[in-house]
Amino acid sequence: MNDSATTPLAFGLGVGTRDAHGNWLEIYYPHLVFQPPANTTGAIDEHFGVDAGERDADPKALARYAEALRATDVPAAEVVAALAAANRTVIAVRLDEDRAIASTAEGYLKLHLLSQRHVLPNEIDLDGIYEVLPTVAWTSEGAIAIDELPQRLLQARLSERHMEVHAVDKFPRMLNYVVPSGVRIAAASRVRLGAYLGEGTTVMQEGFVNFNAGALGPNMVEGRISQGVILGEGTDLGGSASTMGTLSGGGKIVISLGKNCLVGANAGTGIPLGDRCTIEAGLYITASTPVSLLDDKGNPVKTVKARELAGQSDLLFIRNGRTGAVECRTNKSAIALNEALHAHN
Repeated sequence: MNDSATTPLAFGLGVGTRDAHGNWLEIYYPHLVFQPPANTTGAIDEHFGVDAGERDADPKALARYAEALRATDVPAAEVVAALAAANRTVIAVRLDEDRAIASTAEGYLKLHLLSQRHVLPNEIDLDGIYEVLPTVAWTSEGAIAIDELPQRLLQARLSERHMEVHAVDKFPRMLNYVVPSGVRIAAASRVRLGAYLGEGTTVMQEGFVNFNAGALGPNMVEGRISQGVILGEGTDLGGSASTMGTLSGGGKIVISLGKNCLVGANAGTGIPLGDRCTIEAGLYITASTPVSLLDDKGNPVKTVKARELAGQSDLLFIRNGRTGAVECRTNKSAIALNEALHAHN
């Protein structure tokens, strides 16, 4: 069905870890191109074939592809040349269309696309990712299959080595695969591969960013950005604040926050918000939360469910200290993030 005129959605060359049965546990893509230009597509067709799928790359084909890249992308050519010279299996993966994920290699490629900022959260099909990604023991000696971990731990002890198990999970730390430019991340374990972090974003020690979620930058993230959630430019997520993702009770509603919003400490939202919105500390807004709308003099006008305010801008959500009712008024002042906190130089 494909021919030499077909432009791949993405093409990657990767190296990774297999289990004792030859199944991929994880794959790192040092060379990844998204919607490559015609000359790169031609080189991919010539040296790796025109059919979508995955295959072990021949070292000679890698060397020839590296030479073809030298005329247009010398850094990429050097990476591919290093792969050609390495004494290990290199996998070539070509996706011609965005569809449900069919293999571990495809899953890791799409997670790289997100963390490398080629696509935004919710812009690429991640259906099937839980089925294709194996649960892996992430250790100080690399990825290990769960059923192989006891023997590997024993071997380490008998060799007087201390092997540390960092996590048992399907998703690895992003920083072990992709280090986006212009960001600060205080705790690597709290940002999963597949997170999108824009220039100028800071993720503090207690901040968390799931896969297929992120911040466009600059942002200060001291709370949790759940799967599917994206923060607009200049939005601040306070300490222990949270956003309801599609995996944690949000159903299929995609939660997003616009530009220059503030979600205070220990607060959160289960509805999408527009620009310049504020939720006071300790207040969690869900779709069914009754909200009293106030006029410009602070008088109540009517009460609505919070879902009726979804996507609107310039809203200030507070709790009435006397009655405990959740109130909403126009947010007259946009939240300006502390520029010193976002300095990355």
